[in-house]
Amino acid sequence: MTETTQADAADHVKGRGMAERTTTGPAPGRTATGGGTEPPARPQPIGAFPLPAGFLLVPPGPDTEPARRDLVAGRLPRTWPAALRAHELAFAGDTDGALAHLAGDDPVTRYNRFVIDPDADDPAALRQALGEPYGVLADVVAFTVGRAPEPPALGGADGEVAALVLAAQASHALGRGEPARAAGLLEQAAGHVPEEAAPLAGVLLGSAATIRKDTEGATPEVIAALERALRLVDGTDLRIGRAELHLALGLALHHRAAEDPAATGRAVPHYHAALQLVTCAEAPQVWAAAHANLGAAYLTMPMRQASDRLRVAVAMRSLRAALTVYTRETHPAEWASTQLNLANALVYAPSSHQADNLVEAVELYEEVLAVRDRRADPAGRARVLANQGNALAHLGMFDPAAEKLAEAEALFTECGEAEAARTVRELLDGVTRQAAVARAGG
Repeated sequence: MTETTQADAADHVKGRGMAERTTTGPAPGRTATGGGTEPPARPQPIGAFPLPAGFLLVPPGPDTEPARRDLVAGRLPRTWPAALRAHELAFAGDTDGALAHLAGDDPVTRYNRFVIDPDADDPAALRQALGEPYGVLADVVAFTVGRAPEPPALGGADGEVAALVLAAQASHALGRGEPARAAGLLEQAAGHVPEEAAPLAGVLLGSAATIRKDTEGATPEVIAALERALRLVDGTDLRIGRAELHLALGLALHHRAAEDPAATGRAVPHYHAALQLVTCAEAPQVWAAAHANLGAAYLTMPMRQASDRLRVAVAMRSLRAALTVYTRETHPAEWASTQLNLANALVYAPSSHQADNLVEAVELYEEVLAVRDRRADPAGRARVLANQGNALAHLGMFDPAAEKLAEAEALFTECGEAEAARTVRELLDGVTRQAAVARAGG
């Protein structure tokens, strides 16, 4: 299996940064939100849902309180109050419509307008207007959308606000090539999240575990962290986040197959879960990666009975689906791996059109060879050549098959892969004998 590109591990706080924050409390005689209004209740549903809607504050009031509780729990309200019409539209992806409903001049409305239209306000003025504890969020948003070079300092922030500040710092650390620091900051952020906002903790812990998987490998600790993150978001409406976690856990388990062959079977349900949660239009990278790795997993699982052969057909469908997203121009590495897996499946798939499948496989191998450079990846090129030579031999094209296999053997020998070279030599000897028999018979 080839690991595919995933969404940025800190995607919920992706962006570039902001200047150091200056803590400014509310002016005398004013509340934290200004204008004589009460401050929004806490915790606020910030950070868990995708941006920009995931940064919006819910204004206070008995009519908005049920929706706030739903959002904090990771659920979209069944009924949105009129006061949250802008939120409803933003969560539906209609940011223009949301802006039209954010016409007030109170600090919370100004902040929400700033989230959707970062040019609508000055971050420093908005920070002062919001006061504590929410003023620092203006700096977080400014960093996230690229209006400032660095994230704000933690200062006196607490709860979910502190979590969002630390998540922004993690995004900055990741961008600076400091993955270990980024993962640590995300874990620290999750520790600030109040219990009733558990889905936000799940998102943060999942991001941290994904970074650790990419740097430390698929260790049992990383797998346990991903499983914990999934439990925290289970049953929520965070569909894309849940799909990303299922994909990350599937990949981690898949990577452990060398030490634990049963891990491949445990990975498969997570790929299926990711595909049930998102569509290609919503999350093309997640969708394609789940399909590509599902196909690869099915191809590597042993076939012990006739019904297992159905997996090959499922694998081929998934690989073809992934190739609607992966192209040679946009995702060259993922495209090449998926093409190669599809070609391998075509060679061995039971079919009444086996000759047609073999011809397609030979063509797919040839396309992959165009990007598997002899100098940059000699072993990878050798594997493709060996597979293509085998397919040509099945078609009875012995001379071209022998040429491909001879080149593969030479490359494996140059790379020091003696066992692979011996295997190809045995196959080449068999093809040579078959060619001799064919010529004698002719």
